[in-house]
Amino acid sequence: MKPYDTHATADPFARSVSAFETLMCTLSGGDASAWSHAELEEHLDAAGRELLRQLLQDHLDLRAMREAEQARAGSRPLVVGPEGRARPWRETGHSRWLASIFGLVRVTRVAHQGPGVGNVHPADAALSLPAGRHSMGLRRLAVTEAVRGSFDQAQQAVERRCGKVLGKRRLEELVVAAAVDAGAFYQARIPVPCSRWMPLVVQVDGKGVVMRPEALREATRRAAAKAAAGGHRGRLAPGEKPNRKRMATVACVFDTRPAPRRPHDVIHPPGGRSGERRVRPGPRAENKWCTASLVRPPEQVIADAFDQAQARDPKHLRPWIVLVDGARHQLGLITAEAGRRGVTVHVLLDFVHVAEYVWAAAHAFHKPGTTEAEAWAADHLTAILAGHASRTADQMTAQADREHLSATRREAVDACHRYLTGHLDQLRYDTALDSGWPIATGAVEGACRHLIADRLDITGARWGLDGAEAVLRLRAVVANGDLDSYWHFHAAREHQRLYPTPAPHDLTA
Repeated sequence: MKPYDTHATADPFARSVSAFETLMCTLSGGDASAWSHAELEEHLDAAGRELLRQLLQDHLDLRAMREAEQARAGSRPLVVGPEGRARPWRETGHSRWLASIFGLVRVTRVAHQGPGVGNVHPADAALSLPAGRHSMGLRRLAVTEAVRGSFDQAQQAVERRCGKVLGKRRLEELVVAAAVDAGAFYQARIPVPCSRWMPLVVQVDGKGVVMRPEALREATRRAAAKAAAGGHRGRLAPGEKPNRKRMATVACVFDTRPAPRRPHDVIHPPGGRSGERRVRPGPRAENKWCTASLVRPPEQVIADAFDQAQARDPKHLRPWIVLVDGARHQLGLITAEAGRRGVTVHVLLDFVHVAEYVWAAAHAFHKPGTTEAEAWAADHLTAILAGHASRTADQMTAQADREHLSATRREAVDACHRYLTGHLDQLRYDTALDSGWPIATGAVEGACRHLIADRLDITGARWGLDGAEAVLRLRAVVANGDLDSYWHFHAAREHQRLYPTPAPHDLTA
């Protein structure tokens, strides 16, 4: 595009008009007639972004001109700084850069000064300018791209959209700063009300994230240092990352409609389904909410999940179902939190974890992949779903005694027996199926995969604590469908932090 006229004029948007007319002339000229559609798109992308940048610049210049005129006319009341001291002097022509989604613009404003105190710029508050150079729109774009892919990919995406306005290190800092209000946002948010007959489900799980050495927990760091002192191993097992991960706690809360089922709706009968009865579908998650943290301890994440559940059912009128994978520490924290709030919870083990133990025991008696192994596992899993976990555990150990299994094969049977008998209170699947409750942790397993594995576990990633926590919390906000609402909340909180007292002037008049 040819350079457009920039001479002084009474029209504050003359430069924008000139840029638009120049673009029109270019598109109506003979050269553009020979361009392909791709060349037209490329030209309009660059020239259109420059036109939008010029419009923003002209508007800022117009506001600066009006403010300067009012300052010279002395029509503004005395400005008082945040510490309460007056700024009796005024000086025009103070400017700063602002990196926007359209490119760099210059913001010129009046400085209100006083003896021994810093300058106050009312226009900064009127425009809600950030503390740094980068605009809120650019920060949101950086967050949107950074929670979706690597920081390198995010920086490249921002550069393609806005030009060279943001480096990778500054992008990481902006992402960390953007996550600071996530906790306060959900504390102030009121969930959608729900009828009392709909179960309220809480699910908790953990997932490891590969960290830089300084971001590991102290015990893991000491173990890593001890292993390093002992020399490097020749080869690790596939997927093995010893002493390099920090555990994140992930929790989900959702509503669900009761969906009563029978055991054979969950487990395929050994002889196949007859077709006379339609398979009943399981309950589906509604209004799902997720949270996760690497920094906060598991008990705090569980407390946050209970806060969300409490907000949905403050009078404890609904059935509360908690699904876990059987970790003793996790169960203890959940029981303690429920007791502290005086709420009755129905704790269930993830049935998929139970099935893994039963299948391991089945392979101790029968060759993997055979119909005999499938039938054995189906029979025992169906009995567990029917509420006979204790009897099932005893039957498999009795069978192992009769068949005199070797110690290696017997270990899988004993492990299954210990798991079942050690969690009998959390294996009441007969009640859960009759009541239409979920019996698996698919929601939180999916959250672990989406929030952590799809972003924080990408190839070669090693995380610092601040960056990982920020990305994790922002991905949870996005997964909850709350990014728009959160960003308005965050922008308002950021304005309050930067400009704690309202601007005393209407600078747009």
